[in-house]
Amino acid sequence: MDSQNIGIMTLVDMPKKSKLKLPPLELTTTETFGQRLARIRKERGYTQVELATKIGIIQGLITNYECERLRMHSEMLTRFAKALGVSSDELLGLASNKKTNKLSLKIVRRLQKIEHLPTTKQKALLQTIDGFLQGAGIGA
Repeated sequence: MDSQNIGIMTLVDMPKKSKLKLPPLELTTTETFGQRLARIRKERGYTQVELATKIGIIQGLITNYECERLRMHSEMLTRFAKALGVSSDELLGLASNKKTNKLSLKIVRRLQKIEHLPTTKQKALLQTIDGFLQGAGIGA
């Protein structure tokens, strides 16, 4: 393999799905790996491009993993788990999807923008948010 092809896998090199009749796994979810990866990525507020940059790969690979065109291997699983701040068990569907106190980047970015508003507008916005939360039975 020459230096230009290092890191590029061909379809021949891809792991194949087993044809063995294995007993079903007792997973905590019915999501596929790709669906779970996409959901967690979005919950953390990352675009495919942002996550790819954080991991050091191209965006097309993220798409291929999420669309189940590529199968995850252990090194990439570790990289995804670290980048997303979850355990590899959670990515694999083995651990329950516990809600953590970690805010998604999407929410953090909005909060940072709110911080730049004048105090009167911040108060008005927070009152509106409180109203929605109370209406949803969550309370402020």
